[in-house]
This record gives sequence, structure tokens and C-alpha cells, in this order.
Amino acid sequence: MPTTRGLFEYVTCWSYAGGIMITAVLLALLCSSPDSASQALPPGALGAPPRADESPTAWACTVETLRAGRECIFEADVSSSTDVQAQAAGNVRTLKDIGHALCTQASKPPTGVTTDKNLVSQCERKFSDAAEDHCGLDGKTPIIDAKGRFAPAARACYRQLSQVLQDTTMMATVASACCQCAQKRNCPGTGERCYENVSRQEMGASVLACLSNQCGEACSLVMPASQATSGEVRPVRQQARRSSQLSGSL
Repeated sequence: MPTTRGLFEYVTCWSYAGGIMITAVLLALLCSSPDSASQALPPGALGAPPRADESPTAWACTVETLRAGRECIFEADVSSSTDVQAQAAGNVRTLKDIGHALCTQASKPPTGVTTDKNLVSQCERKFSDAAEDHCGLDGKTPIIDAKGRFAPAARACYRQLSQVLQDTTMMATVASACCQCAQKRNCPGTGERCYENVSRQEMGASVLACLSNQCGEACSLVMPASQATSGEVRPVRQQARRSSQLSGSL
């Protein structure tokens, strides 16, 4: 029994001491709080209207997202225009002014070699045509607001411009080196059509023969597999069609 009483007194003492420590901490916090007079809020601060952050978000559709091909949101806040003719011309001119820079970057092959000037010219022309056909917005609103964001009405315009840049990037990756070599070697089918035909693998027999003999390394990405083994020349699309027929019959 004395043992039990000693334990009770021991616990009681520690609980009392703990209560004193907690009280001391609370008093210290209260004493260290800032002076209410010096830190008082200005009159009406709690009832002030909220302030919106109108700066572009990371998801806004801008020239940068157009260049990078990223998903975005059309969040621009634009007002209606009164001079629709001038506004439509201004919208097209705004996009044409940035077309060269965007096309120059899209036309650079990923290998780090210099930009393909022929591909830049092709891209600029298609970019300009897309701007004229889809980006005037009938002069109702500006195409880009003061913060650099595309207007919500510019969805179709943005999509067309993005498609031009994506196609150019693909041709720079797949066809640029091959078509430049084909032009130097005087192969048939050179020029602007070469980029599209090589990218889509729609090359005729004579073109394939020249590319295989004169530009095998530069055109290795687009040459048919049988070309390197058997030397047989035939259009790539015909090969793909025959391969699908064979696979379907198995």
C-alpha cells in the first residue's frame, strides 16, 4: 500500500509541474504578440473588394505555346472592334510578322545542322495563307490581347497555324536532309513536293532509285527496307499496301 501511495504522489507532482509549464508557454506567446496598436489593420481592409490577378496563366494560348505545340486555354479578354476592316487586316499582319521566326525554328532539323531555307520559305507561305484564310476574325476582335494571349474566337486560326508548324517540323526531321541531297544530285521529284512526298513516303520508282544510289545515308529514314537488301525499286505506298494484304491473309 505505501508503494501505491508513493506512485500516486509522484504522478500528481509531475502533472502539476506539466500544467505550470504549459501555462508558462501560453503566457510567453501572449507577451510576444505584436502590439495591436502598431499592427492594426486600416479601416475597411476586411471589406475591401478582391483583386484579380489578370496576368497570363501558364496555360494561356500564346505565341510560345503555338511554337512549342503545347496544349493551352484561350483565356484572352478582348473587346469588340469598331473598325472591322482595319482590325481584320491588323490581325493578319500581326501573325505574318511572327511567321518568319516561327518557321525558321520549325524548319531546323533536330540534328543541329543549319536551317533548311527551302523549307522555311515553304512554311512561311503556308503560314501566311492560313493567316489570311482563318485569322482575320471578320475584324470583330483583336487576334491577340495586350498580354500576348490568343482570343477565344481564334481557335480555328490557332489550329491551322499549329498544323503548318507541326507539318514543317515533321518534314525537317524526316525529309530535309534527303531532299537537300536529292537537289544537289539532280534526282527527279525535287523541290517543294519532295518534302511532302518523302514525309508521306509517296515516292515513285525513279525517285527511289536515285535516292538509293545517290543519297542512301541522307534518306535512310524513308527508304524501304527491301531497297537495301534486294535493290528492288518500287513505290513505298505500293509496298505498304502489299504488306498489309499479306498480313491480312495470314
